[in-house]
Amino acid sequence: MSDSKGINTICTHAGELEDTQFKGAVSPLYMATSYAFEDVETKRYPRYFNTPNQVALAKKMAALEHGEAALIFGSGMAAVSTSLMAFLKSGDHVVFPDALYGGTSNLAVEEFAKFGIEYTFAKDSSIASLESEIKENTKVIYIETPSNPLLKITDIEGVAGLAKKHGLVSMIDNTFASPVNQNPLDMGIDIVLHSATKYMGGHSDILAGTAISSEAHIDRIFQMAKNFGGNLSDYTVWLLERSIKTMGLRVKAQNSNAMQLAEFLTTHSSVANVYYPGLKDHPDHELAAKQMSGFGGMMSFELNAEIDVQHFMKSLKLIKPSMSLAGVESTILLPSKTSHGLLTEEERAQQGIKDNLLRFSVGIEEFEDIKKDLEQAIANTK
Repeated sequence: MSDSKGINTICTHAGELEDTQFKGAVSPLYMATSYAFEDVETKRYPRYFNTPNQVALAKKMAALEHGEAALIFGSGMAAVSTSLMAFLKSGDHVVFPDALYGGTSNLAVEEFAKFGIEYTFAKDSSIASLESEIKENTKVIYIETPSNPLLKITDIEGVAGLAKKHGLVSMIDNTFASPVNQNPLDMGIDIVLHSATKYMGGHSDILAGTAISSEAHIDRIFQMAKNFGGNLSDYTVWLLERSIKTMGLRVKAQNSNAMQLAEFLTTHSSVANVYYPGLKDHPDHELAAKQMSGFGGMMSFELNAEIDVQHFMKSLKLIKPSMSLAGVESTILLPSKTSHGLLTEEERAQQGIKDNLLRFSVGIEEFEDIKKDLEQAIANTK
């Protein structure tokens, strides 16, 4: 359900919870876990995702992704696992691309067999490769674009068309792009998922997730979600609603910094490879330019083989070596030790994730300051 307002207006005002008594500019916070159940239109209970703050934030999430409805979860993985399980049962099959967040692939590998659910990782994220893995019992096709950590781009409209052709439900992890840069529902995808911990939260202090879709799909996910109990506390809901107000401004600043830093790193003699869809020599650049309004604040790069990446990270003064991503501060990590540490060395190699690959989450600091920090850290390793 498209909202004609601009992204910053939607971030600030969509789904506002009105302070009817004092008319404050900030949404009131309802901390109650117990509500009246007689003579009321809605029986409210936190685990049912329908407290005042939960409902208001869900409206904002839906508006951001041009969806009809949304649910807010306690983490991105709660949103992913609940949504998948809502559309899969014993005997069903799901197709994933090869490039996938480590937590999602680990969910399939470690848990699906217990429920009799089959899965296949396609050899790549091309439409032909994904279609080749569809079986008679396939029910869901799930993608992630840009991918973690190599920023591979998948054809969203192509996947949506493929899903409709075979009568499948299509899901996308849209975390790396954020709603500021990409709106997959507009391109035909059925369900959009986010780790709201990342760009929506944006300050490295909130853990949350969201699923956004049609009313019918969200109701189906809700029926599973209320039993799994993965809702978010109202205080964190309130904090997340506050954080989203600045998401448009933050992400646009991160887009700009990331583009400049990617161009800088490609010219540096100590950098072997840079992975960023905004670069014209990125293999998926044209596709990214077609389906994204901005190229995002995430990139990865590899230093030359003679450089000790651990020493490099310890030499950084401004950029923080950190587990997560998408905060206002620039952070960096080794996927082989963190996000994809659950994969075997062989599985990482198949995805092209080398031990010296660095995933760089670009923050909102001044470009020149981030650049100088990278330069001095590289120089300190020689």
